[in-house]
Amino acid sequence: MRRRLLALGLLLAPLTLAVVLRSGLDRYADRMLNRVVAAGPPAADPSSRRLHNSLVVADLHADTLLWSRGLAWRADRGQVDLPRLVQGNVALQVFGVVTSTPFPQTMTTNVDLLDTAALLAFAHGWPASTWFSPLGRALAQARQLVDATQGTELRVVKTRAELEEVLAARAAGSPVVGALLGTEGAYPLEGQVENLLSLYAEGFRLLGISHFTDNAVAGSAHGWSRGGLTQLGRVVVARADEMGFTLDLAHASPAAFDQALALSHHPVVVSHTGVQATCPGPRNLTDEQLRAVARTGGVVGIALFEGAVCGTDVAATVSAMEHALRVAGPDHVGLGSDFDGAVTTPIDAAGWVEVTHALRARGHPDDVVARVMGGNVLRVLRANLR
Repeated sequence: MRRRLLALGLLLAPLTLAVVLRSGLDRYADRMLNRVVAAGPPAADPSSRRLHNSLVVADLHADTLLWSRGLAWRADRGQVDLPRLVQGNVALQVFGVVTSTPFPQTMTTNVDLLDTAALLAFAHGWPASTWFSPLGRALAQARQLVDATQGTELRVVKTRAELEEVLAARAAGSPVVGALLGTEGAYPLEGQVENLLSLYAEGFRLLGISHFTDNAVAGSAHGWSRGGLTQLGRVVVARADEMGFTLDLAHASPAAFDQALALSHHPVVVSHTGVQATCPGPRNLTDEQLRAVARTGGVVGIALFEGAVCGTDVAATVSAMEHALRVAGPDHVGLGSDFDGAVTTPIDAAGWVEVTHALRARGHPDDVVARVMGGNVLRVLRANLR
């Protein structure tokens, strides 16, 4: 009887969640899941602010498109919107598109039984094509981003030329912000390598291979089997590499991580992560993995939440950055906030100056700060974008 009740509870809980969200309480869920905990007044000094305002800031990961709020105006919840990106002097924001999340979800072992991303699609009133299709959810979020550019300073970046246009406009004083699409795992492929074409046509330029569950392409660091690349996965990685996708190894199992690196011929990224040395855990990188990414010319984006850096303040993120700088080198470390990824962070997109200040306060020279805050990410995108 207890087992039946537990099974019934697991079935009804996400359905109840969907009904609750559909009833208009999704704003409450967003506010509770995507929180900013300010440790006190801003610490950045005038010198750090001047430097920060001269930088090209680029963040490799935010899950903002999953939530039912617009990007064009400043929201009373969450961590990213266009006004806050402008305030934070962000030149480029990568939006990771979430299309599959397990219920329940843990950092260790997950199985793909119930998908809360599907429930959120229903709850947010997305088209019926998104309810049962990860590809449908990816395309819907991509179109949501395009809609957000109408009449605003947001610009979708699909090519190297478009990236340079954004940077040139900013250098001329325009507050434009570039936006680049990536997948949080290979679920939108739905087991078909041909779906890479659909993703590319809609503007996706980063391809994550894993999230919280194993999929048809690769094992997850949080999955049941934690296997490597599947036969399909090897084809997908090779084809994506040829097409101009930047491969994103965040959440990948160790085996999938190594196999994908062996197949790729271009710089890779780990868009949002921590390091084992400062925060042991299944999603965080070992020193050898840091060196392996550096050997490709790639970048590791250090995140801002406790599960990645074992702390709730900017100092914890900077400690992880410093270890990555020592091991991978100053050309291979960047920002990977995981904003709006159902995480609590010490800053929102308006507060990146606090990271600039913290890096300088620990003695890092301004040229290294500039690379970490965005220069390294831009170098990889310039190398990979067609």
